[in-house]
Amino acid sequence: MGVSTFKHEYSSPIAPSRIFKALIIDSRNLLPKLLPQFVKEIILIQGDGEAGSIEQINFNEASPFKYLKQKIVVLDKDNLVCKYTLIEGDPLGEKFESITYNVKFEDTSNGGCLCKMTSIYNTIGDFDVKEEEVEEGRESNIAIYRVVESYLLENPHLYA
Repeated sequence: MGVSTFKHEYSSPIAPSRIFKALIIDSRNLLPKLLPQFVKEIILIQGDGEAGSIEQINFNEASPFKYLKQKIVVLDKDNLVCKYTLIEGDPLGEKFESITYNVKFEDTSNGGCLCKMTSIYNTIGDFDVKEEEVEEGRESNIAIYRVVESYLLENPHLYA
């Protein structure tokens, strides 16, 4: 098994606690509402939504994927940190055993936040992951963040 790690930062004008609540804590409700063309539903299939829980995301026909399952490894609401691992589903394909994401939201001086993301790709065999091969997934994540960010800007009372 090979391991490849990539880091990325994303800045937002939204306060870190608000975007954490929307993107991480309430994603099961919010993402199907904001992205119904892609996300059909997010089902909690094990646990209570805290660390150790497993979620299944079912996608609609517009998505290139049918579903994925992810395990919440760490959910630190005080420090705005989440770590989750894709353990099953179409995004893993035949090259990946799992993909782990570490996400941390930090305050910035302008009242917004800096989202620091680390993705760890655990490959099947000795496959070497190139950064350009994971760019599409990264861009998809940022697009989701931007949709949530716009929603929060339009609704400043939500997730306050």
